[in-house]
Amino acid sequence: MVNDVKRRTVLAGLGAGVVAAAVPGSAMALTTAEARRLIDDVVSEITRVINSGGSESRMLTQFERIFDRFANTAVIAIRVLGADARSASQAQLRDFTVAFRRYIARKYGRRFREFIGGRIEVDSARAVKSWHEVQTTAHLQGEAPFRIDFLVKEAGGRNLFFDMVIEGISLTKVEREEIGAMLDRRRGNLDQLISDLRNTG
Repeated sequence: MVNDVKRRTVLAGLGAGVVAAAVPGSAMALTTAEARRLIDDVVSEITRVINSGGSESRMLTQFERIFDRFANTAVIAIRVLGADARSASQAQLRDFTVAFRRYIARKYGRRFREFIGGRIEVDSARAVKSWHEVQTTAHLQGEAPFRIDFLVKEAGGRNLFFDMVIEGISLTKVEREEIGAMLDRRRGNLDQLISDLRNTG
């Protein structure tokens, strides 16, 4: 019973941003201009890293810092874990969030490395229920431009993005499917998944 209470407390804390984002009419703490300014900063940081000429290892470390600074990885992690979060302990949820933060930053950091020689432009921002959607366009050399939307919400006094939608495909939706498949391959062993995520290069 005590463990159940602790688990519900943790889930409530980590999932607060998700619940608020899903409820129409929730108080909106940030403005459209602030949301756009956040993503201007994100794009600026990504551009600085990809044009730095650094090694892959150095660049991936810098992308981890970008995610730490601008992304609500706690909310992304709990959304990605989905129903399996309900059976996880407080320690497992904490450890999964930390391991997932590194995993997701390095995975999408490698994707952003493909942008070397290209650019990302912030196009517009708009309010959507209790969050904001900031639309950007990625211009890569030799490829047609494509759209990346950042979903932004205030959380704990900070403005953070809690999802990226690339050409209409949600990062959290894709990762929920992939993490779910990874967990299935480990017969539901969350500790093993956490260990493997930590060791992902």
